[in-house]
Amino acid sequence: MSHVDHPLIEPNSMEARAYQQVIFSSAVRGNTLVVLPTGMGKTQIAIMVAAHRLAGLPDSKVLVMAPTRPLVVQHCQVFGRLMRLPREELRALTGHTSPARRQEAWRRARLIFATPQVVEYDLVAGRLSLGDFSLLVFDEAHRAVGDYPYGFVAERYMRAAKNPLILALTASPGAEAGRIEEVKRNLFIGQVEIRTERDADVHPYVQPTEIEWHRLELPRAFIDVKKLLEEQLREQLTVLKKYGFITSVQGVGKRDLLEVQRKIREVVHGLGPSAPENLYVGLIAQAAAMRLCHAVELLETQGLAALERYLARLLRRARMPGAGRALKILANDPRTWRAFRTAQGLREKMEHPKIAEAIEVVRGQFVRKPNSRVIIFAHYRDSVERLVDVLSKLSGVRPVKFIGQAARESESGMSQREQARILEKFRAGDYNVLISTAVGEEGLDIPSVELVLFYEAVPSEIRFIQRRGRTGRIRPGRVIVLLAKGTRDEAFYWSAVRKEQRMREALCGQGAAPAQMGQKMLEEFTKPAMVRVIADHREVASGVVRELAQLGVVIEAKQLEVGDYILSDRVGVERKSVQDFLQSMVDKRLLGQAKLLAETFERPILILEGESNELYMIRAIHPNAIRGALAAVAVDFGVSVLPTRNERETAAVLAMIAKREQAERDREVAVRGEAKGLTLQEQQRFIVEGLPGVSAVLAERLLEHFGTVERVMAASEEELQQVRGIGPEKAREIRRVLSSSYVP
Repeated sequence: MSHVDHPLIEPNSMEARAYQQVIFSSAVRGNTLVVLPTGMGKTQIAIMVAAHRLAGLPDSKVLVMAPTRPLVVQHCQVFGRLMRLPREELRALTGHTSPARRQEAWRRARLIFATPQVVEYDLVAGRLSLGDFSLLVFDEAHRAVGDYPYGFVAERYMRAAKNPLILALTASPGAEAGRIEEVKRNLFIGQVEIRTERDADVHPYVQPTEIEWHRLELPRAFIDVKKLLEEQLREQLTVLKKYGFITSVQGVGKRDLLEVQRKIREVVHGLGPSAPENLYVGLIAQAAAMRLCHAVELLETQGLAALERYLARLLRRARMPGAGRALKILANDPRTWRAFRTAQGLREKMEHPKIAEAIEVVRGQFVRKPNSRVIIFAHYRDSVERLVDVLSKLSGVRPVKFIGQAARESESGMSQREQARILEKFRAGDYNVLISTAVGEEGLDIPSVELVLFYEAVPSEIRFIQRRGRTGRIRPGRVIVLLAKGTRDEAFYWSAVRKEQRMREALCGQGAAPAQMGQKMLEEFTKPAMVRVIADHREVASGVVRELAQLGVVIEAKQLEVGDYILSDRVGVERKSVQDFLQSMVDKRLLGQAKLLAETFERPILILEGESNELYMIRAIHPNAIRGALAAVAVDFGVSVLPTRNERETAAVLAMIAKREQAERDREVAVRGEAKGLTLQEQQRFIVEGLPGVSAVLAERLLEHFGTVERVMAASEEELQQVRGIGPEKAREIRRVLSSSYVP
């Protein structure tokens, strides 16, 4: 067996596979999308390209992006193990890394791993310049559609880099040709390298994988409950058909209903208060149908216990003040209660047939091969818990759950450290059955297994390919899909199969696409306006900040006590969506915020974002109350109210005002607005709040402890730490700001 030979790659650490070498040769010549099955070495290709760029351009850096924190850390570990670089030159950056430490890493490290959200945040905050990066790697590149940060980062990179090169990696870019083209366009892809298990140069490295589907009959009680729910669903769909929102009540799923909702809301927003009543009737029917669709899906794929929990929540919420009409319609229907009581009475006695089938499949696998490794994918955490419980009773079977980090109702998620510990124990054999939600599908270095069991089918070809790729890497593998007959399980399975076929057809002929087809021309970029905007740190994740960055505005993120944006030493802006504006009226915050904005800035502005007719659609607030609030903001406090339709228009308005203030009137951007008419105590707090990391509460504590502003400013690091809430890092940063020489 031959190995990759390169001065920056550890000797004998990477097998030299012919198809990887061919893809590498192509990828170093131009921006490339690599489509390669899970487990076939996409990461190894990225390592070879990174080594090539760092060796050829020794003063450059490489950035590897992945969509999740565990995947970022995993990439850092794999690259660190296989590449010959000092450890201090590799850094993994996530949202858990402080901004100061990220800024230091961007400056010092050569090989950096980060989530795209962190990269986007630091780009717009001015902590990162991509000029010196010779390679950007976009892992799980199929995500580069819509507003996902990958597209924004790629555009900024192609604009700034002296020697740009992009490598995009995915097991599946999607079924639709339009989606594939969007990925290519957003990532400036000039060529596509595709390999499948069937290709001659890949085939020697792929073990055969047998796919089976086990079709199961639902018990009679399940079918009876299903009929109760489907009767109600058909009635709600009939309402939607009556008013022309759908053409048939057959085959309508959640995605169709979401599209109905979007279309109705667009019409309602366009017509405003004059919208006819049937539109609101349609929205109620759509909301009820969505809930019923979900209930049927739970029953079909998970069982009576899952359905009982869902209906219990639905009925409980329907009794709460302010419950929507759709909830009340379902709660007042005796069929809902019959379904609930049946599920409640039988949940302990009658499990979904998938449970028994999963037990038999796993038992059979370990009888045939006691040292097997198995992965079971289940959509719902309740199913994961139940499978762990029943399989742990089998001899020789050691199951463990593997879930994401997000909390769900009463259950906390699984930390990154816990995930890593479980995977390590799975590799070592302490556990031999990994029961995972979707977190196990994408990218994580989960060992190859002999059996992958789909507890339910998935309609996504991307998820189907990722799940299936967990077996058949080193030794022959099996994939078993559990399907409940005549249910969404079957529809989802065949949907995924058809989409995968369409994906393969769409990818045919893409291998040598000319650069201009997928790569935007840099001449399209306009020269950025040399203006600066200070944005509150909570705004950095918004589309407004992204649009400002696209317009070439330099963004500085800070914690602002007043307003959301500062455009000059006299202009401060509060941004509110229509919904925020109305809610702040209800909460009685609006006039207080307007007063503070007017006291702080000479030219205060309130941007009201959203379609104008949305403002008067909330029937609980009288239009005269809304008009009175607008009048008070403008007349009583002198705050200019500027309407915008969306985030893009808001950004354009902010950029225009900033340009007028800074470029045409030569005004500076003040870190804080000029407060007017402050008392002595307010002035003292105002000064101390200007220290780094000092909030209003900390300013009060500092002044109470030291007595005067002068003593606060003269305090040593040790003395500052005597104040509750000020630790070593904050004290050190305060002293650094106070004692450093000013360099104009």
